[in-house]
Parts: sequence; structure tokens; C-alpha cells
Amino acid sequence: MKITRTGSAVWKGGLKDGKGSISTQSGALSAYPYGFASRFEGVKGSNPEELIAAAHASCFTMALSLILGNAGFVADQMDTQAAVTIEQVGEGFEITSSHLTLRAKIPNINQAKFTELTGMAKAGCPVSKLLKTEITLDASLV
Repeated sequence: MKITRTGSAVWKGGLKDGKGSISTQSGALSAYPYGFASRFEGVKGSNPEELIAAAHASCFTMALSLILGNAGFVADQMDTQAAVTIEQVGEGFEITSSHLTLRAKIPNINQAKFTELTGMAKAGCPVSKLLKTEITLDASLV
């Protein structure tokens, strides 16, 4: 099976004074604004790092659901947050880490099995495999 998904960006102007918009194939984002200020200065709008964070959190959680199911467990609920860090390295910028925080309610699982399975999901989800950066995980049962 091979699936291709698309996203697009439009940009007008220079780096700091320019404006852009991003769209996704599904329409979840349609000409949503992004720019220098939303990426580096905390101004409202989107940025590539938050999109990567959302992709990583959702991919990890789905991968964990599969791994749990294969091991005979079903989560009542899993809440995952990803924090993607971009920082200046030399003359440019790099995404230097993605930190996943998971709070999960999974009946009948012990801590050792939970740690094993979450580690498998962290390493095995397709977005983790794509990111060439440090990926850390703080996973706890609630």
C-alpha cells in the first residue's frame, strides 16, 4: 500500500515582512496564515514546527494504539503532546528535538509493559522515523 498526502504553501514578500498561507489536502487548513512573526515571535498564526508537532503526536498515538492492540490492550484514553524545538545552529536554524508527553489510561497494563510498548511506538511511528533529531518521551499511566 502506498498513500500520498499533500500540503501546500503560498508566500508573498520578503522574509520578515512577507506573508504566507498553508493548506492541506483534507481542507483542515485552507489558506491558513503563517509568517516570520508567527514562527519566531509568538504572533498568532501557524508555523511549520507546530504542524510537525501535531503530526508527531498523532502518529505516535496511532502507532501506540496498534502496538497496544497487538499486545492485547485497548486504551480508554491517550493524550499526547509533542513539543518541537527549533533553534539557531551556526548561521541557520534546525529542528533539534521533539519531546512527546503521553498521559494514558490503559486497563490491565503494568508499568514495565507500558514502558516497553510506548518505546516501540516512539521508535516505530513513521513521523519519528522521518525526523532526524532527538526524540524523547515522558509517558505515564493515569
